[in-house]
Amino acid sequence: MPKPEIEFVEPASVFDWRPVAGDLTGLLREMILSEDPETGDYSRLLSFPPGTDTSPNGTLRHDTWEEVVILEGSITDLRLGEEFGAGYYACRPPGMAHGPWIAPDGAVTFEIRYRRPPP
Repeated sequence: MPKPEIEFVEPASVFDWRPVAGDLTGLLREMILSEDPETGDYSRLLSFPPGTDTSPNGTLRHDTWEEVVILEGSITDLRLGEEFGAGYYACRPPGMAHGPWIAPDGAVTFEIRYRRPPP
């Protein structure tokens, strides 16, 4: 079944925050907003509590496309040595390296991950 049809909702009244699988810090939380169990495509909110340092997770690479918008706060990419704040957007093709991150004051991002079928 593809992602469900959802009309406007207040996410916190419908969905729960949960730990992120594979996060070695134990700090990151995600709220899955929609998911296609067949493809693994999903949309989520990702919370970086104040003081988060994802260095134990290392540099990440995914086998999916990932689009990210920072909604609140800021995160600093330690590999790039750059801070990105609310309103910043990233589009990462499969295999693109990113992170690790720190979020001294915390942050919340909106992410979409999806696979594209081969041409």
